[in-house]
Amino acid sequence: MTDHATPNLPARDFDATEAFYRPLGFERTWRDGGWMILKRGTAALEFFPWPDLDPATSSFGACLRLDDVDGFYAACQAAGVPETAAGRPRVRRPALEHSGLRIGYLVDPDGSLIRMIQNPFG
Repeated sequence: MTDHATPNLPARDFDATEAFYRPLGFERTWRDGGWMILKRGTAALEFFPWPDLDPATSSFGACLRLDDVDGFYAACQAAGVPETAAGRPRVRRPALEHSGLRIGYLVDPDGSLIRMIQNPFG
């Protein structure tokens, strides 16, 4: 097995978190009272319960390095995630940044920032 890492993010409500990520192509692979794992292909996000989280002050984040960042952005749009400058949830279209990488941004309902990064050879 190849080394890998999976981000651990807070969820105020596992049902609501799963309902948000399902239309983006994520499926539950594990869930109990203290942990939930959602996967989309080989990408995984893991969640722990934090019912008192204030999404406005959350500083949690993760990077999804994707072979098709535009396809993931399109899934966000199809799921009705608004493209706005503020609020939760929201998405921003991938664009070429100073780093030379194409990066888009998704903020989930719990305030976690998901950087959507195009794999350079994807």
